[in-house]
Amino acid sequence: MSFVKNAFLFIIQLVFIWAIYACSKYAVETFHIPIPSSVLGMVILYVMLVCKIIQVKFIEKGAAFLNKHLGFFFVPIAVGLMNYGGLIKTNGWQLLLMIAGSTIIGLAISAAATQYLTKKERNPTGGEKTNHGQSHSA
Repeated sequence: MSFVKNAFLFIIQLVFIWAIYACSKYAVETFHIPIPSSVLGMVILYVMLVCKIIQVKFIEKGAAFLNKHLGFFFVPIAVGLMNYGGLIKTNGWQLLLMIAGSTIIGLAISAAATQYLTKKERNPTGGEKTNHGQSHSA
């Protein structure tokens, strides 16, 4: 594939991802949805992928680029924290506790969901596996 064709596909994929975000931002502002537009955009993209409205190959290069440079997008947030030095100085331990607590809760829920889905995948019937050769004592 030529460089120009690759570059064009990459730009189209980024525009498509941005369009999903723009639609979610419009929806959040118009309908006063109480979630961040970026989260709604990810949900919309996920639903589109699961329902096979779009295929992964339509966003793969653009998404890979954004993931590769994800740390760069946190620089403005980190710089913005400088405006809240007083708040961090007075309530920093509470903020740290909330961040740590929410991280632990998120990890625990993710781990539980992963274990549940892994067990369900091993036993697709959803029923209990039984060992027919062993006796059951009560």
